[in-house]
Amino acid sequence: MSAKVLIYGAGPLGTLFAAWLQQGGNNVSFLARGRRLADLKEHGVVLRDTLSHVETTAHVDLVERLAPEDSYDLVLVIMRKNNALDILPILAANTQTPNVLFLTNNAAGPDALVEALGASRVLIGFPNSAGYREGHVVYCLTGTEEDPAKIPFGEIDRRITTRTLYVARILESAPGFDTEVRTDMDAWLKYHVALLMPSLAPALYMCGTDNYRMARTRDAVVLAVRAIREGFRALQALGYPIAPKRFRPLMWVPEPILVPFVQKLMADPKMETAMVKHAESARDEMKHLADEFLVLAAQTHVPIPTIKHLYRHLDPDAPLMPEGSAEISMNWRGLCLGVSVIAGLILGTIGTLMLLRGRQSDI
Repeated sequence: MSAKVLIYGAGPLGTLFAAWLQQGGNNVSFLARGRRLADLKEHGVVLRDTLSHVETTAHVDLVERLAPEDSYDLVLVIMRKNNALDILPILAANTQTPNVLFLTNNAAGPDALVEALGASRVLIGFPNSAGYREGHVVYCLTGTEEDPAKIPFGEIDRRITTRTLYVARILESAPGFDTEVRTDMDAWLKYHVALLMPSLAPALYMCGTDNYRMARTRDAVVLAVRAIREGFRALQALGYPIAPKRFRPLMWVPEPILVPFVQKLMADPKMETAMVKHAESARDEMKHLADEFLVLAAQTHVPIPTIKHLYRHLDPDAPLMPEGSAEISMNWRGLCLGVSVIAGLILGTIGTLMLLRGRQSDI
């Protein structure tokens, strides 16, 4: 199939989607302005995979604006949440495009998008890739044809419609993409924000936006883990089940086990692309999303002292935590409880076996 697609957002991920969707046989237009537009005209879309180091160049149609009379099958909005809100009047004025998919972080939910565009035009999702730009080259961490990146998205009314499947087919035409059509996309986005913006991101800033330094600073990881759990509890109190399900262990794995795991994760070189580069360039979005989350948390009675403590580190002038700090006492309760349960099961099993053996001897 071939669709007429506009990519609105000339950042790293918008660039990636533009190149791959065109490679998938679609008629892609890429909206860019200023220095970015000049770079694209001169060099084309230049992508370099941060794992394979393979560099590719594509040339897509470039546009400088979305006019009210322009008609597309699909507009993909791939940009920071605060910037996406700024372009809502432009998207609203264009009534010729029936499908607008916002691939953005979002804790506040789709209400502002629906108010501007109408419920029938809005879909929400997440790009599920990472990247950063240096000069005219975009460095990306994403899927491959053999192992595609799954793009979660869905309708705001939680249905799976003919329109949903149509948009899925467009996205799946790109060689490194697959889709995950979800009926809980709003909850998915809220938990994704809780995982990062009021928790891991400020803890990373606390360590000088250095993932390796954070991996060596146990206290920063402890605070991040506790903030994640506070955020998840707040969302559960609002009636949102944890999504995706793979996040559930974050609530019950004992802190002495989870903290070393997160430290190892932060020491992975891929984190530089997956998190650090975006955190460095998008502190405004991090604060915007953390503020959105605080509005949600304020609707509950769930205490969030760690989130409030970390919030100050969204300010670039906040003091750094000393590297290697390991003064916060770990919460061993979950581990001790788990060991007690396992010991109880073992003792119970031994007791049962002894009882059975005694009965056999009586016989």
